[in-house]
Amino acid sequence: MLAQLFEAGFVVTEKAETADLLLINTCGVKTPTESRMLERIRMLSLLRKPLIITGCLPKINLPAVRKVAKGRAVMLDPYSIDRILEAVEYAENHEGVRTFFSEKPTVKLAQPKVRINRFIEVVQISEGCTGACAFCCVRFARGRLFSYPKDLIVERIRRAVSEGVREVWITSQDNGAYGMDIGTDLAELIGEIVRVDGEFLVRVGMMNPKNAMRILNRLIEAYKDRKVFKFLHVPLQSGDNEVLRLMNRPYTVEEFKEIVDAFRREIPQITIATDVICGFPGESREAFERTLKAIKEIRPDVVNVSRFFPRPGTPAERMERIPHEEVKARSRIVSKLALKISLERNKSWIGWEGWIFVDEKGTGDSWVGRNFAYKPIVVRGGDADMLGRFLRVRVVEAHETYLGAEVVEWG
Repeated sequence: MLAQLFEAGFVVTEKAETADLLLINTCGVKTPTESRMLERIRMLSLLRKPLIITGCLPKINLPAVRKVAKGRAVMLDPYSIDRILEAVEYAENHEGVRTFFSEKPTVKLAQPKVRINRFIEVVQISEGCTGACAFCCVRFARGRLFSYPKDLIVERIRRAVSEGVREVWITSQDNGAYGMDIGTDLAELIGEIVRVDGEFLVRVGMMNPKNAMRILNRLIEAYKDRKVFKFLHVPLQSGDNEVLRLMNRPYTVEEFKEIVDAFRREIPQITIATDVICGFPGESREAFERTLKAIKEIRPDVVNVSRFFPRPGTPAERMERIPHEEVKARSRIVSKLALKISLERNKSWIGWEGWIFVDEKGTGDSWVGRNFAYKPIVVRGGDADMLGRFLRVRVVEAHETYLGAEVVEWG
């Protein structure tokens, strides 16, 4: 969207008050996020300027957005970002609130794009998913699986690498589902991507266990390529099979462990990231204890912990809820355990020496790089701009969420 606006002559301003056009890209995956988005829309509407509201929230909770959007506002759903200039023209010339929604997804790879970090290319490989999780409202906005053609994805990456990109992030609602609708799969796609000429690394985004299991052996082989970050993000969500059934998650805890064990057998230093929801309806104290037990046994490097919030239109919205204070208490317990395990696993990296690629500016004089396992490694000093450089480092300290290192060789 930004690229289309830039091509039309727009520039980004520092403050909303000085802008001629306001654009907010929303998320509605969680209730607290939705609340922040709605408040921001309300505040922007008070400026009485043309307002474009994009992202998932207009499809997830249209009545709530309509309630706070005033004046000249146009809403776009995720299928309609190619209509951004049409929406702007309408908002600039008409009063009232209107929706510009589309019935079918489009291949966004063909649209112009602004690269926020000149060394990182984020490549969407599909829209929608194959699941029907009881807690998820994102599927109402994103729809069923629509995989992008493999050759267009590879060509997008080839062009990005020729322009100096060194990290490629492939992303979607469920990377593991890629290709199920067009006769291919994620393992094949990775195999095509790594054959692109140039020095770059691929970070594979989240995939659900059911679809990872479907192509497990070939997926592991694809991950072994030197161009693929040894980083696996697979959501557990609960360590109790009955809760997983209530969530409509089509796998068991045992199958999840099988995926992790299989990857670790073949790629011992792989980083495992997972997600856990605390306080889902029906999660008894015993079920919660089984989640803690599963985390202790799996020992993931990263756990993204969420509290359950009912989302509009989902089956979970109609289920009997666990008291909010109990949900908060459980999330604190899981978070504490997860950080303890993360620190223990990070300590095993002390003394490791190898190359990192600096892809982020830290605080002060620090820079953040990633090694082959996508571990965030912080170094200090160096030139004024270290972004995009390869450094050989030695890890000297471990923290819960990152490693500290000294530079052995400035690349």
